[in-house]
Order: sequence, then C-alpha cells, then structure tokens
Amino acid sequence: MTLNSFLKLEPAYRDYVWGGDRLRPGHNPTAEAWVVWENDIIESGPLAGKTLGEVAAQNGAALLGTKSIERTGNRFPLLIKLLDCAQWLSLQVHPNDELAVQMEGPGQFGKTEAWHILESQTGAKLIAGLKPNISADVLADSIRNSSIIDHVQYASVSQGDTIFMPAGTLHALGPGLLVYEVQQTSDWTYRVYDWGRPQTETRKLHIEKSIQSTRTDFTAPIIPPPAYGDGTTHKLVECEYFTLELLSAASHTINLDTKGESFHAITVIEGNAILKNEGEQVQLEKFQTAVVPANMGAYQLIPAGNCKALKSSA
Repeated sequence: MTLNSFLKLEPAYRDYVWGGDRLRPGHNPTAEAWVVWENDIIESGPLAGKTLGEVAAQNGAALLGTKSIERTGNRFPLLIKLLDCAQWLSLQVHPNDELAVQMEGPGQFGKTEAWHILESQTGAKLIAGLKPNISADVLADSIRNSSIIDHVQYASVSQGDTIFMPAGTLHALGPGLLVYEVQQTSDWTYRVYDWGRPQTETRKLHIEKSIQSTRTDFTAPIIPPPAYGDGTTHKLVECEYFTLELLSAASHTINLDTKGESFHAITVIEGNAILKNEGEQVQLEKFQTAVVPANMGAYQLIPAGNCKALKSSA
C-alpha cells in the first residue's frame, strides 16, 4: 500500500507525581506527553481514528521503511515523549536488548534513549551515569543500601543541550527541565532510588534488576547546542536504533527525503511549521507532531517565522 499522507498524532498523557503544568495547563501534574507511540491516535486524514501501531501492522515498510523492518518487524520502533519535570524523577536504569529478553521475556526490547533540553530553569541539573572508578561491588552494595546517590555524576544543563543515554546508564532528570526524549519502543524502567518517596504498587524499587542492568563504565556527555542557521539541519545523535536531528529555519524552506529507508517523526519545538508534499500539507504548532511515512519520499518543512523542529528516524 502507498501512504501519501502526513500522520498528525494526538498525544497520550501520563500524570505522574513529579510532573508540572507546561504540557497541559490546568492539568497538574502532567508529567509526560507520549507524542509518538504505537497507541497514539491519528488525528486527521484518510487514516483518522486508527492508531499508529495499527497502520504499521497493516502497511509495514510503506510506513516504517526498510531499515526499521529489519530490526523490529512491523512494530513501530520508537517511543517519543515530552517530559515536564517539576520534581526529581526517580534514579533509574533501562536494560539492553539482551537483558530485556532475559528478564522480561521473548519479544521484549531494551531502552537506549536520547534527551534534548527544551527548557531549563537556572541551576537545573540531571544525573547521567556514575563517578569514575565505581566497582561492581560498590555499585551493588550502594543500590541495596540506598547510598547510590553518593556515587552518581551530576551535570548542569541548558536549553538546547542533548544527552545520549545508552541502555545501562544510571540517570535521572531534575526539577526545572522540559525535555524531548526519543527511545526504543520499550518502557522497561528499573527504579533504583526515589528520593525518599514511599513505595507503592505503581512506584516500586527494582533493586536486583537495577544491579544487573547498570553499566559502571559510562558517563553520558553533554552535547552543546549547534550553531543555528536559517534552513539548516544538524545531526545531534546517531546510534543503531535512531537518529535525532534538529531542523532550524526562519524564512528558508528545508527540503527533506525519507528515501524509503525510514519514517520521519517531526515535532515542532519552537514556532510553527508546515509540512508539504506534492499532494497535501499539514500545519504543526509548538509541541505538535506528525509522522512522515517512509514511502512518501521528498517533502518540505516550511517555517512560519522562526521555527525549530526535531526529527527522529529509525
């Protein structure tokens, strides 16, 4: 089947204890907007009302592209979120593909991810890995006795910074951050430490799984913002699971092409933009998202004034 329409998506929201009010004013706390997810509903066009996952299952490579099919079959391979952090998130870690299958069962995926900082209050910090020379024994003991926070690596971040977070990296986002997160299509999260919050049925610690999953040899570097230009594309992160790029424009159109290899997920993070091909166009306002099917090929991003967008592909 040929897919020629942009798939504008309705986000799904998650109301966790650490959320704020920037994603859904009036709904506090709103912690996460899942802006690209296999269960997101398509908002308009000939496929309106279907989920992204249903369209992937029915159309395969026409939506996903040849590269995605090789890794995850007809399952949509990425999950993209916006996170509004009013409090510290739990200190957590995600398994790699091998451990996900081992600990959670056949067909499960690990979770490598990347963050792009959309907004950052003065003094905002996050945790990205461990201090140097922490042994596996010290790691295990400190996770079990809740002193792990003494061994983590804090980092100050600003708007426009990017952080690549391979599976196995201990991490946490701090208060005052609004973050774009792209990850494998997995939400396996092992909670290591939760800042003294009481454990509940939905917020448990996962001590032994955390010990098995955590790498002691990696501290995630902070990638500074690129030099923005009018009509420019900047590659922020590239790994085996996804590529994250920043599109920046004010008056110049950006020409893009899926080449049939992968879908493009476009999220506007500043201003407004129009996505256009030969047959149709769709307007995206700030924080709105559309998926461009892999078989669409060439299309354009046309800015409405100063505009920035993030483009993720598999």
